[in-house]
Amino acid sequence: MGRGTFGLVILVAAVVGALSSIFIVDEREKALVLQFGQIKQVKTEPGLGFKIPFIQEVVRYDGRILSLDTPAIEITPSDDRRLVVDAFARYRIGDTEEEIIQFRQAVGPGGVRFAEDRLASILIDEIRAVLGSEGVTSNTILSAERAVLMNRIRSQADSEAASLGLDVVDVRLKQTNLPEQNLAATFDRMRAEREREATDERARGEEAAQRVRAQADRTVVELVSDANREAEIVRGEADAERNRIFADAYGADEDFFRFYRSLSAYERALRGNNSTLVITPDSEFFEFLDGAGMSGLTAN
Repeated sequence: MGRGTFGLVILVAAVVGALSSIFIVDEREKALVLQFGQIKQVKTEPGLGFKIPFIQEVVRYDGRILSLDTPAIEITPSDDRRLVVDAFARYRIGDTEEEIIQFRQAVGPGGVRFAEDRLASILIDEIRAVLGSEGVTSNTILSAERAVLMNRIRSQADSEAASLGLDVVDVRLKQTNLPEQNLAATFDRMRAEREREATDERARGEEAAQRVRAQADRTVVELVSDANREAEIVRGEADAERNRIFADAYGADEDFFRFYRSLSAYERALRGNNSTLVITPDSEFFEFLDGAGMSGLTAN
């Protein structure tokens, strides 16, 4: 091998070695430099880093806040009303060198996947412990106090997860449902309650309607009674006025008044085609028919 070729090989090896000794950590990452499995360097800030090429390796971890969904589990609050809940958590690997080293020592080569399995177990245990504790009922879990319970779960889970080098940022319940076998009974109970409320509403409505009808009937009776009273008064006044007119007419001309009354009697008695009267011929009823009663009128 010539001297030029040998020099080129040396140059290439030097360049490769130099490049292999440099690594870059961006702002979303945390990195560890390992040598035969032992931690030699912790890189928490973004920028360039250096390692021994071919001997040391770089392990990178996501430094952002990560999400973890827990499987649905069944819990029994203090009122013995079973619920099925599932939650999600926000967590991240700790920022300090000690926490990153602790994370590596706790999870080993399994990395984030192994850490999430451990964290899911912690969350499930804490969810069972908090939601199943004394004084926590299903109504509490479904009310505004649920936020207080979530903070308790987060705080306790964060204390447990510290041994993994993790910070639990937040915990929230996604769903809170009844077990499948309890849904039918719950729906039946809800339906019965709604039907009972509907029956009560109908009964109250019917009672109100009866009151309105009774009031309306009483008002009708009062109005009809008042109208009849007014009608009787008007009728009595009219009869009095009629009698007064008749009395005045009779007093002004007795013969004419008697003639008028007789004509009215003839009209009522002889109405129709088959009127028959059985009376004596010399009856006073016919005094104006045979002309006997007209003498007084003619004289006037």
